[in-house]
Amino acid sequence: MDHATRPLGRTGMEITLVGAGSWAIGGGNWKYGWGPQDDATSMRALRRALDGGVNWIDTAPVYGLGHAETIVGRVVREMAATDRPLLFTKCGLRWSDADPFGEPVKNLRPESVRMECEASLRRLGVERLDLLQFHWPDAVGTAVEDSWGEMSRLVDDGKIRAGGVSNFDVTLLERCERIMHVESLQPPFSLVLRSEAADVIPWCREHGTGVIVYSPLQAGLMTDSFAPERIELMAERDWRRWNSEEFQEPRLSRNLALRDALRPIAERHASTVAAVALAWVTSWPGISGAIVGSRSADQVDAWIPAIDLTLSAADLDEIAAAIERTGAGSGPARAALPATAG
Repeated sequence: MDHATRPLGRTGMEITLVGAGSWAIGGGNWKYGWGPQDDATSMRALRRALDGGVNWIDTAPVYGLGHAETIVGRVVREMAATDRPLLFTKCGLRWSDADPFGEPVKNLRPESVRMECEASLRRLGVERLDLLQFHWPDAVGTAVEDSWGEMSRLVDDGKIRAGGVSNFDVTLLERCERIMHVESLQPPFSLVLRSEAADVIPWCREHGTGVIVYSPLQAGLMTDSFAPERIELMAERDWRRWNSEEFQEPRLSRNLALRDALRPIAERHASTVAAVALAWVTSWPGISGAIVGSRSADQVDAWIPAIDLTLSAADLDEIAAAIERTGAGSGPARAALPATAG
């Protein structure tokens, strides 16, 4: 079955509305892990997403300190070359093997960018990356022009098909754009965190830059089965326990009230809350696709209907009203409609 796709910027790549993320499958042995994770279970989850029609995987070296890329590489190597998904990864977060739970360093020095690219190619087992993204802005004094210039050379060298960025603001995007077109941006965006819709997403739409958003289900909050009791059951090192105000009161209750407001819409579509939350994200003008991470095949089953789910104008109005009523999150509740002539 063919699924709806959208162009990713000007790359020529057509991507499904949802893609498979791999943050959680990196395991728990690093600072921003989600707790222990079984590799065989991770591989089944990725296969389930690909079997369901997803045609791209987003990963990063820092997820599990190389482990997530290794797992993705194992899954991809099982497949015929003609069936393989598009592979998107990142660079710019360096870690110390001597201190795996230390804070990764945001390093976009040109030599570091190239070294990370080469390491990702080896772990993924491919000769060229479809998309390489700067994970975060540099924090070691590197001018973004120098970093992005190296990205341009990696394109010229055939190491990568396209270059993108993640977590960049408009100022940085414009500085990069003067050197080479920014093919994609990866910002956080969900029913809860909507602020990127006020500036960077419109900028991307105006400049022909694709947008693939991360955390569209707000790290699991916008799923059918999430309950407050699950927080106490999270692994001690699960980053959500200590680094997310959205999982703490008073925000937690507001967020879950918004999640519950999606249930009638899910019922009308014979779908799931997770799928409705994702369909809301991908309905936003300028968004190419949403990255959804899953730790098991069952979690994939909960969101995979979003690959073809379209919400009506009435659905979007109902969700906007629920955002206002619950007070959950921040940012625009509904995209502005284009002006009509006459």
